[in-house]
Amino acid sequence: MSSTMDSGGGDSTKKGSVKKDPAWNHCISIDGKSRNVKCKYCEKVLAGGTYRLKHHLACTSKDVGACLVVPEEVKNLILGTVSMLQQNLIKKSMFGVDLESNVSDSGNFRKRPSQEESVGGESSSSIFKRRGSQTTINSIFKKSEREDTCQQIALFFYNNVIPFNVARSEEFTKMVEMIAKHGPGIKPPSYHEIRVKYLKQKVEKTNQILEEHRLCWKNYGCTIMTDGWTDRKRRTILNFLVNSPKGTVFLKSIDASDISKTTDKIFKMMDDVVEEVGEDNVMQIVTDNAANYKAAGDLLMQKRRKLYLTPSAAHCIDLMLEDFGKKIPLHQETISNGKKITAYIYSRTSLICLLHKHTEGIDLIRPVNTRFATSYLTLGCLNENKKSLIRMFTSKEWQSSQCVKTRDGRLVENLVLNKGFWSNILNCLRGALPLIKVLCMVDSDEKPAMGFIYEEMDLAKEKIQSLFNGVSKSYTPLWEIIDQRWDNQLHRPLHAAGHYLNPILHYHPDFKANYEVKRGMYECLERMGGDIDEITKIDAQIEGFKSKSGFLGSEIAQRALKTKTPAQWWEQYGDALPELQRFAVHTKKRNRLHQKTMNDVVFVMANSRLMKRKDIRNTKNYNIDDLASDEEWTVEDNEANDVELMDDLDEVGEVEPMDDLEVPPIAADDEGHGIDNINENEDLIKENDDYPSINMKDFLG
Repeated sequence: MSSTMDSGGGDSTKKGSVKKDPAWNHCISIDGKSRNVKCKYCEKVLAGGTYRLKHHLACTSKDVGACLVVPEEVKNLILGTVSMLQQNLIKKSMFGVDLESNVSDSGNFRKRPSQEESVGGESSSSIFKRRGSQTTINSIFKKSEREDTCQQIALFFYNNVIPFNVARSEEFTKMVEMIAKHGPGIKPPSYHEIRVKYLKQKVEKTNQILEEHRLCWKNYGCTIMTDGWTDRKRRTILNFLVNSPKGTVFLKSIDASDISKTTDKIFKMMDDVVEEVGEDNVMQIVTDNAANYKAAGDLLMQKRRKLYLTPSAAHCIDLMLEDFGKKIPLHQETISNGKKITAYIYSRTSLICLLHKHTEGIDLIRPVNTRFATSYLTLGCLNENKKSLIRMFTSKEWQSSQCVKTRDGRLVENLVLNKGFWSNILNCLRGALPLIKVLCMVDSDEKPAMGFIYEEMDLAKEKIQSLFNGVSKSYTPLWEIIDQRWDNQLHRPLHAAGHYLNPILHYHPDFKANYEVKRGMYECLERMGGDIDEITKIDAQIEGFKSKSGFLGSEIAQRALKTKTPAQWWEQYGDALPELQRFAVHTKKRNRLHQKTMNDVVFVMANSRLMKRKDIRNTKNYNIDDLASDEEWTVEDNEANDVELMDDLDEVGEVEPMDDLEVPPIAADDEGHGIDNINENEDLIKENDDYPSINMKDFLG
């Protein structure tokens, strides 16, 4: 081996230093060049000399792959060397001082620490990992400058009342990076530039993107969605969005304060939007379920013969949940009691701190996009934190606080330490969570609601029945509420057509199309299919779809049922049935929910968010700071409490499971709650009914 290394080029000093590095005992020089070496064990050729070779042999995964066949003793020997060098490098960068090397000039290894010893207690393997915030010159020598800068940024937030969540946005981070990249002397944009110049540029750029969507509308049709809300000036604002297989885009925002209660004006407004998008492109308009919108929709359907007015599926399901809370006494009382607990805790800083101590920082409120789903999900959070709440209200901190001496405090303590309350929560969740699972589906991009709503609602009803062990008295009141809303609002021919032409469902061995589905599908076909010749073609092509003719029955098309949405599947494999393909794609849409300058701002902002959002609603984590519209769960209703508290205190000692739903009896032995040792209340923690257990994760992931 010495002859091989002696053959390398370079001066004698360099050659001598190379020979002294023990790593050369484990490699072969390539072409006599010390920068290119071959590992003796795996024969991998490495550029970079012995530096990368040592990390290769030590298996640190730093800038080079690990050797899979290096002997263990060689690996440990080399790892000790590179660990010492890395530790010295870290210390030097942290303290700005040179440290005595642990490797002698002769290359012999000195006594080294064990492999678990390192800077700050890190193992030798972890010190080679890239750190998310490595020590840099800026972080050491510009610490005070950063502090001053951050204070100024924070002051900008405070004085301009900017929500703190803005600091988490991608745009905020990019803005700071671009300012730093420019360096000193940057001139900020003026009021006029932000309001006119750059807004105009963004509008033009967004319009270019929308042109791509408009082409998709012509080819596959689209859905117009309305989203109404009230701003801080109590104006009624209507947002119009357009959905197609390419995605959802924001079209415009209208101040509807003067027209939102007049049927004729609502009709004119929706008709103008249809004209703007193109009548031939629109197959449905999705609105809320208000009577004036339904009346305006009927007028629109009379004028525009090929489109439908469809109530928002998410809104309908939320109304089902609202009916649960209003029409079923068990739900109404349990939600009310849950609000008393959360509002009492979140109105007192000391109790929030005590709550977080026992829940390890978990909050009790789980806000979502719809009000009544929030109520049931918050009940679910209470149930998930049942043990923590019981420990909190039997702790020494609670017993020694001033709160325990108040009427409100005793009321909330009695609720938390009552078995009947927790049993009622479980029964509420058994009815609501299967519906909330459907709500999450229609309010996300996971599945197009149109092709799955029939199936998902049937599955939800079956799940509710199963969770109550098939006891008719328990699930029938829930089913009646669901069926009433479904029959009057959500059951539409479009849903039936979407269900029938959904290949994922249609090709399932258990698929059966009943009369209701077939009738709805053909009603939709007659309205949207065009002239009679076109409808006849589509009807004939349905037979090819049912029999999986041609490409539809190929192995790749059948495998794609697991990976593609129905619209994607039809677009990819349905070319042999062109008329049916277009009709089928139409039925796979979603179903959700100074003016000039303001409209431009909303236009740019909304489309920017829609383009990057996708499934963000399924994964977003909320905390208590994000709550804006759930004050009823976090703020006490003092007027109501003052009137009701004395009566409540007399009655809340025992919250019996209510008898409008049949539930197994629960023993009324709830004495001795005010104690510190929770073990004496183990029977309180255990579930005391015979129904299947329920967990929110099973429904919401």
